[in-house]
Amino acid sequence: MALAAAGQQDSVEFFAPMAINALAALMPLDEHRRYDLGLISLAAGDPAAARAQADTILKAQPTHLLGLSLAMRAATAQGRTADAKALGTKLTASAASERAKGKREYTDHAPDITEALDEAAGRRTNPIARPR
Repeated sequence: MALAAAGQQDSVEFFAPMAINALAALMPLDEHRRYDLGLISLAAGDPAAARAQADTILKAQPTHLLGLSLAMRAATAQGRTADAKALGTKLTASAASERAKGKREYTDHAPDITEALDEAAGRRTNPIARPR
């Protein structure tokens, strides 16, 4: 993720398959690992794989903040603006009650969640999730 943030896409594409394989080996995949896997997929330019991980998270927990933020970012990367907006609205509406649950993955990814909420509100864009 540091490489993606630094704009080193060639390095991201080189290392992403190794990171994805390492995470996939950590069975069973919980919501936290699925988010990490989806985020790496998104950074590597595979928003469909990111969306698949988000869908799996949201099937089990429809208001899960990491699932919603990953789905929103995948939709943005796929150019599905209306879907991204709807997911951002749901993310914003779910944020307070979900954060109150005190899930570890919410603590571990608190900056990501805050950034996703800012993206949903139009206060920032995510360079990883921009349409390619």
